[in-house]
Amino acid sequence: MAKTKDLFDQAFLDEMSEALSNEQKKLEDELSRIHDHVEYGDSEEENAHEVTDDEVNRQLVDRLEKSLRDVESALKRMADGTYGICKFTGEKISEERLRARPTSSTTAEAKKVVTGEA
Repeated sequence: MAKTKDLFDQAFLDEMSEALSNEQKKLEDELSRIHDHVEYGDSEEENAHEVTDDEVNRQLVDRLEKSLRDVESALKRMADGTYGICKFTGEKISEERLRARPTSSTTAEAKKVVTGEA
């Protein structure tokens, strides 16, 4: 099976590694900021606002955590030498797709088949 370094030039891999590392930091910072939220107070109205904000934040945190897992998974694939290789077909994922979505683990064609769009 082909390895990442055999399919892509080093400049492209460096570009993707930097993009993924930057995204990882951004997501970690945003999650940290949300977790350091402000207490509203003890009144019933203030508590109602806090509960509502916590529900909205929970949804946001869930999305951010999923994105962070995707980024960490892509960084692990890069370290393992499997980055840019479709997990379903073993084919090379196009540089265009990886630049658009650096966390991609499938070719566009495989994704369509898996999601039933093909």
